[in-house]
Amino acid sequence: MSLHSLSSQALVARKWCSRRAQHVALTGFVIAASALWAGSLAAQEITKSHGFSFLGTLKYPADFKNLDYVNVNAPKGGELAVWTQGTFDSWNPYARKGSPGWGASFGVERLMTGVADQIDDEYCLICESLEYPEDHSWVIFNIRPEAAFSDGTPVTAEDVVFTHELFMEQGLESFRQGVSRIIASVEALSPSQVKFTFQKDSPKRDRIGQAASTPVLSKAWYGQTGERLDESSLNIPLTTGPYVLDSYEINENVVFRYNPNYWGRDLPINVGRYNFETLRAEYFGDGNAAFEGFKAGEYTFRVENSSKQWATGYDFPALQDGYVVKAELNDGTMASGQSFTFNLRRPQFEDIRVREAISLMFNFEWSNESLFYGLYERINSFAENSYLEATGLPSAEELAILEPIAELLRDGILDSEPVMAPMSGTRQLDRQNLRRASALLDEAGWPVGDDGMRRNAAGETLRVEFLERSPAFDRVINPFVDNLRALGVDASLNRVDPAQWVDRRYAFDFDIVNGNFSTGYEPGSGLAQRFGSEEADVSVFNAMGLKSPAVDALITVIRNIETQEELIPAVKALDRVLRAERFVVPQWFKDKHTVAYFDMYEYPDPLPPYALGEMDFWWFNAEKAEALKAAGVLR
Repeated sequence: MSLHSLSSQALVARKWCSRRAQHVALTGFVIAASALWAGSLAAQEITKSHGFSFLGTLKYPADFKNLDYVNVNAPKGGELAVWTQGTFDSWNPYARKGSPGWGASFGVERLMTGVADQIDDEYCLICESLEYPEDHSWVIFNIRPEAAFSDGTPVTAEDVVFTHELFMEQGLESFRQGVSRIIASVEALSPSQVKFTFQKDSPKRDRIGQAASTPVLSKAWYGQTGERLDESSLNIPLTTGPYVLDSYEINENVVFRYNPNYWGRDLPINVGRYNFETLRAEYFGDGNAAFEGFKAGEYTFRVENSSKQWATGYDFPALQDGYVVKAELNDGTMASGQSFTFNLRRPQFEDIRVREAISLMFNFEWSNESLFYGLYERINSFAENSYLEATGLPSAEELAILEPIAELLRDGILDSEPVMAPMSGTRQLDRQNLRRASALLDEAGWPVGDDGMRRNAAGETLRVEFLERSPAFDRVINPFVDNLRALGVDASLNRVDPAQWVDRRYAFDFDIVNGNFSTGYEPGSGLAQRFGSEEADVSVFNAMGLKSPAVDALITVIRNIETQEELIPAVKALDRVLRAERFVVPQWFKDKHTVAYFDMYEYPDPLPPYALGEMDFWWFNAEKAEALKAAGVLR
């Protein structure tokens, strides 16, 4: 495969545009260029709306009364209690160092918000309306007069400007770079109007969505306290959201309480939501201790992420007596792309044959049967469990995108089915895959030495360290390590505390680490943070350090697409190219929420497809809670 420099991206994009005329399936694609800015803005039609959807039509009209999936008569009150692991030393969720407390970002609201039954829709939250011209060269948000911080001070346009500038000065470098490519300036036109002006060469599709996602922090609070966004702190920020921090004990618990003066409680977007009086999280050292705490009633709602616990652990008296509900609820979301992630910055992983050989040694089928009780499906795609997953041979629409960059592609992308995760037998060590992996490493220059270990021409051992923070992964990774050692790889598991894991993860100081990679339903400029070459050495989201001109070219194409019809084949094409790079060992997913809770909670039936929403639109049944207390199940 011939790899060109990153400067070829613009040429590739232009080549794609000229080539697409030969393929009638893709129409209407326009790359953002100076022509978009020609003419007088005064001649453009200005849209004023309560919401925004670039690729579709808003589901909810301006006069909607409530979201379809909520219970407008849900009672208010009670407590939802969950668990979390480790500890914390900060209430700043944006600092690079330190561990923020559970719920540190609960109170941070944005100008607009999404909903759980639509993918693309954004509706005004802190703003009451937005205005923008046809070319999306700018947007004005009109701030609600009632919008306020929890101390009652009003939200102003100056707070929005301040927040943007604060993130541009002190936010993560990868975030600053991504936003600065889209937003040119932010200015307060009045106390209630803030205007975002966009970079002329930024993708039209990303502009308003990026501005709408701006969080709103208090300029006065930061000015009075001297707090920094990039430093850990136990000072509690002033926020606008429905819940405020009530109490906490480091290493013990965190309690948030509903703010009775919450400014947005009667907004149509919030009717039937935020029904609990308090939200509490109990801290535990590991998952086993947390499960024992649940059985003892120390907390009352559990999202189960251990297949072993789900299959074998739920036989305690409270569940047998009907006091605890164990349920599998439908989950329509795209899989997270959970994977073992190679650090491509490490020299031993530069050869794709090494990565493929290591991938062959993870036996999902054996793990699913022996460890997961058959509860999971294998992840293959970066858009798994969605209509964006690439399948079969490339379609004509995909080929229209891929053929112009054929010289950048790995063999087989244009004429073969997409790369799939390897299949294994039901024994832990699959002998056929072992032979394939052995041949790949031999070809890559890592033959077996006299001591049974793989070494290169310089005599260096092929070493692979799995960096992990959760004891729950020991039983998954250790068999993987055993299989690799049978291959002659010097493999090991290094489990560190959460703080070390964060530090090493952010410093890219690892060989293999768990990561999550999915394209999302409507990807745009965010793809550059996750998969782009330019940010590979600075973005914490590009954990593997991927640098692929083919991927970069497709990101350029996707960023500038303006219709759903064009987006689908483009994302499928990207999925094929990403899978061919083999920078992850795909793990597993399930299309169910596995939850257990003490029988005093209720939820809308059916749930919306894109959220479980236990802290959003579930509610508390006081009569059931009293029955549990009377039975001695809860204190």
